[in-house]
Amino acid sequence: MLSIDHISIEFSSHPVLDDISFLVNKKDRIALVGKNGAGKTTLLRLIAGEYEPTSGHITKDRDLTIGYLPQVMFLQDGRTLKEEVMTIFNGDDEARFVAEMDKTIIGLGFERNDFDRPTTEFSGGWRMRIELAKILLRHPDLILLDEPTNHLDIESIQWLENFLAQSQSAVLLVSHDRAFLDHATTRTIEITLGHIYDYNVPYSQFVTLRQERHEQQVRAFQNQQKMIQDTEEFIERFRYKATKAIQVQSRIKQLERLERLEVDLEDTSRLNLKFPPAPRSGDFPLIIEGLEKSFPSHTSGTSNKVIISDVNLTIRRGEKVAFVGKNGEGKTTLVRCIMGQIDHLGTLKIGHNVKIGYFAQNQAALLDENKTVFQTIDDVAVGDIRTKIRDILGAFMFGGEASDKKVKVLSGGERSRLAMIRLLLEPCNLLILDEPTNHLDMASKDVLKAALQEFNGTVICVSHDRDFLDGLVSKVYEFGGGRVREHLGGIYDFLQSKKMEDLSLLNSRDNRRSTDGQPTVNRQSKPISGALDYAAQKAVAAEKRKKEKQIADIETAITALEQQQAEIEALLALPENQTQENFHQYETIKHQIEQKLYEWEILSE
Repeated sequence: MLSIDHISIEFSSHPVLDDISFLVNKKDRIALVGKNGAGKTTLLRLIAGEYEPTSGHITKDRDLTIGYLPQVMFLQDGRTLKEEVMTIFNGDDEARFVAEMDKTIIGLGFERNDFDRPTTEFSGGWRMRIELAKILLRHPDLILLDEPTNHLDIESIQWLENFLAQSQSAVLLVSHDRAFLDHATTRTIEITLGHIYDYNVPYSQFVTLRQERHEQQVRAFQNQQKMIQDTEEFIERFRYKATKAIQVQSRIKQLERLERLEVDLEDTSRLNLKFPPAPRSGDFPLIIEGLEKSFPSHTSGTSNKVIISDVNLTIRRGEKVAFVGKNGEGKTTLVRCIMGQIDHLGTLKIGHNVKIGYFAQNQAALLDENKTVFQTIDDVAVGDIRTKIRDILGAFMFGGEASDKKVKVLSGGERSRLAMIRLLLEPCNLLILDEPTNHLDMASKDVLKAALQEFNGTVICVSHDRDFLDGLVSKVYEFGGGRVREHLGGIYDFLQSKKMEDLSLLNSRDNRRSTDGQPTVNRQSKPISGALDYAAQKAVAAEKRKKEKQIADIETAITALEQQQAEIEALLALPENQTQENFHQYETIKHQIEQKLYEWEILSE
């Protein structure tokens, strides 16, 4: 189906992939894993035809079709959601296509009343889902997915798992979600130090086999290093002895012919990072009674759109709980109520001596751009932890020279990781984390999860990452239909009970009922008091126009930067133009685009 033959590629004279070869067969479901920067995205872009290899070639079956979902993309605006997805309709059986389209779009978390909304109204994460729907509906021979779960909720991730398992397409995907990899793939290819290791097993089995291989590599590497040291000592000792000249020359040639072993000796996933001891708070850090939050609605028949209503929850000191549910059901809204960022109806009490540590989805935007990575962390580190700053930075992929980078040149993902490290070092007793794992690789997530498990304070975690939540939380709050329901037990206890509930409700998204048997959708249409007056509505509209102008300006800037990037890529396609200056300019523009994309997504949200 597709053959990778001795592919190598390098940027700025730095090899990313070195002489790799493997086959992709029909119906293969392959997980592509490795540390950030190992070359996973580069390999996907090579297969998609966006990059050309420095050497080697890719052989594809005639008429092979490929669907590629990158981490960042833009849709052509001017269409509704349904019209955008219908652009891929090839004119066969329209009725059948429409039925499959509806199923796919709803499976990815959209509601039916979203179908006629312009694509401009959706945030970056939802626009990614639109592109994913288009790819899945094309049924290409090979599907390439780069971090598809970053913007999906738990239900949509499970739907995608089932879709891929039943698909006739081959799949090659990159993800840091262990549970997703285990359910969606059956083969694992690891990229490390520019080489690949191919395992015909799911991710969990790969981890065990990789550990065994790594231990063997380390032993072989250490033995070779000992042999090299002994040989060099012999050469140095007898270099000037005439009676040993032949033996010395023989050993010099032996070292010259030796194929040096490489091994990734860095094992930061085992770094034992701890939060500072939590100052003791009252027995109940958070009590909420009858909370309700709504926003002005200009499209429905009511003056306000209720996001959440009649929320009642009590969190005890030391509890670790998860907020889960489809995107847009009010998880972040409730967090913002707790943080005092937005007003609400009802009662919300923060307990005695509660000190909140908060990681928001836009937390990275608050960092000082003119400081280095090291300075950013050194400013908040206290006590003995200051002696381990470089180890901590290494665990979160800021090892070596990366710790001296200025914040302003970091990508959105790198800034998010840096903001997470700051939070890990600040004393608090109530941690509120809103999607903390979206930009963390598996090693970094392990470090964060272990630190949270040992944390003696209280934790509220908004997340769709089941593997991260498993063993971390003991209570789950489900957001849906304007309500918040409490489920005792861990995340998999919740998922198991949810499946039983879904079966009893005939798996219908549109006919979900609350525990009293009434359709939850009816709860949202209830008008409430406190509508904004005319002056306040004008202020909201003015702020919206301001944001829309900023978004338009950013989109114009991105278009210009992408044009520059394309011109430099065309230059770099010729060997004589592959200079250090051109590669540096390419990387600079790439970082500028990533930063603009991050700003665009924050404003759109």
